[in-house]
Amino acid sequence: MKHTISILVENHAGVLSRVSGLFSRRGFNIDSLAVGETDDPTISRITIVADGDEHTAQQLEKQLNKLVDTLKVKTLASDELLARELQLIKINAQPNQRNEILTICEIMGAKIADITPTTMTIEISDTTNHLRHFRELISGYGIKEIVRTGTIAIQKGADTIKK
Repeated sequence: MKHTISILVENHAGVLSRVSGLFSRRGFNIDSLAVGETDDPTISRITIVADGDEHTAQQLEKQLNKLVDTLKVKTLASDELLARELQLIKINAQPNQRNEILTICEIMGAKIADITPTTMTIEISDTTNHLRHFRELISGYGIKEIVRTGTIAIQKGADTIKK
């Protein structure tokens, strides 16, 4: 089962190493990891998506709370979060294929970030499932390269994860 864990930490050198080391020691594989400053530059938010059973996720949350630089930890249930990932995808695009590619992009909510005589680079941000479906649709053109961010997530509704 996939777990999305949001962690507020002090924005210091070495914090990410301690957090990822905790996952490594427990044998818990990280599928996605994204880190960024919050509205307070002294605090960063780490969003981790990992696969594992419920017991392991609960133990990780307890262990993360014990780390010195950790301010708050919350495992977000899939029905209470908004999650997005960004992808840049470079594909082969001959001039006679570009209208088809543009149509797919328009329908799927993607935009063209760069174009050359033989390639197009597409930018798309959405859920992991939506991005997977988009890749399937454009794979026939020949994907040359994909770059992905980690998943970022925020709690739905008025609740917040604050220090």
